Amino acid sequence: MAQFSGIVQITDLDDFITPSQECIKPVKIEKTKSSKGLAGLKVEIDGSYSQINEQGEEIRLKKASITLNDCLACSGCITSAETVLITQQSQEELYKVLDANRVANEQGNFDNVQLVVVSISPQVRASVGAKFNLNAQVTAEKLTGFFKMLGVHYVFDTTFSRAFSLMESQREFVRRFNEKQNSMQCSLPMLASACPGWICYAEKTHGQFILPYISTTKSPQQIMGSLVKDYLAKNVGKTPNQIYHCTIMPCFDKKLEASRQDFYNDMYSTRDVDCVLTSIELEKMLEERGISLINVPNGSLDMQFSSVDIEGNMLSHHGGGSGGYAEHILHYAAQELFGINNPVVEYKTLRNRDFKEIHLMIDGKVELNFALAYGFRNIQNLVQKLKRGKSPYHFVEVMACPSGCLNGGGQIRAGTTEEAKELLARVQELYESLPKQMPQESSLVLQLYEQWLGGEDSDHAKIMLHTQYHEIKRQSSSLAVKW
Repeated sequence: MAQFSGIVQITDLDDFITPSQECIKPVKIEKTKSSKGLAGLKVEIDGSYSQINEQGEEIRLKKASITLNDCLACSGCITSAETVLITQQSQEELYKVLDANRVANEQGNFDNVQLVVVSISPQVRASVGAKFNLNAQVTAEKLTGFFKMLGVHYVFDTTFSRAFSLMESQREFVRRFNEKQNSMQCSLPMLASACPGWICYAEKTHGQFILPYISTTKSPQQIMGSLVKDYLAKNVGKTPNQIYHCTIMPCFDKKLEASRQDFYNDMYSTRDVDCVLTSIELEKMLEERGISLINVPNGSLDMQFSSVDIEGNMLSHHGGGSGGYAEHILHYAAQELFGINNPVVEYKTLRNRDFKEIHLMIDGKVELNFALAYGFRNIQNLVQKLKRGKSPYHFVEVMACPSGCLNGGGQIRAGTTEEAKELLARVQELYESLPKQMPQESSLVLQLYEQWLGGEDSDHAKIMLHTQYHEIKRQSSSLAVKW
């Protein structure tokens, strides 16, 4: 097996879709002219393979090497967030870059020093804060201090890039809704696109039927990638390949997202996000160094791409721990489509706690019907309704993990079920503790729309803030794959 983060593991995620045997890359049996096509395989006790030739000789075969691109392309299974086999997505890769920078600095080869940027998601800060009993603000400052201590140049906050994602999703929904009202070809409900586990499932399992419904807006992680490798690079006089960008995320599937070919710069042979680590891997980094985050000196937040007020205090968004897409889009659509400011948002739990509805009622009539569908059970029910033409929704916030991103597969875990519930409650409390800001209230975000993108509807905005999806056709058998 290829090298990948040793922390990737199977846990008791409430997620019934698990990897199938077809996820294993098939071995290649070499045929000789004398073999007449006859060859055999023997499975050893340790699970390895041996090839048996005509003379009965056994030749031990090398282990398969599964890269991240293989995982995206094989379509043999749909993996839960804990079971993806990936390469070049570990803390060791970050350490290599930091060590190379240190050596280059010591030798005076400053041209060889890469600018290292770390972007941390708010869900990770909540998970780490709950682990070390720190509030959200202090957690952010200490994580900044920790990464600066390692040699990282900038530490950013993906709440900032999420503001772009929310605003683009809002406008995209209103455009789709108006197109449908005008009898134009349009795909509603619009389905959220920020969860890579859901995107992977849609591409591999339902192909062109479901893909047109998915929002084209990039996730906060990938918008931050655009900001760092495009805007920041130009402002500091670097090319994209001279910047190493690492994100800290609540989900292992974010590694898959970062490695999509859509987010690869062919000109500079670099990705928008070079490495993705999870909360669990961050915890391991601290443990390996024998460091308690409590004892790390507070670092000064890099405010260039961070959601903070004028005093440097962290800010968040309304609408729950998965980004609040449904709530923000509902508010925006109520104002843009019906002239209603500040509608009352009430969540109605349906068949289970991970499936909820939100309605916009006007004069006793439901004008907008939104839903939140978390976990693959609810996702499959949603897809089946769409296929039968019986979905009543205009927008659905879709997330692969039960309880959403705060309970992502890469978040720090507790021991027992009861401890896990208590930990998740603390994580939610920390996440909700920060002051809230509407994305369009950020003067820096609005400024970047003009300075960086050239306006909301510019071609550059479409390139930097939107993406596309691709049907991945399933092989009839993993043994049919050609190598």
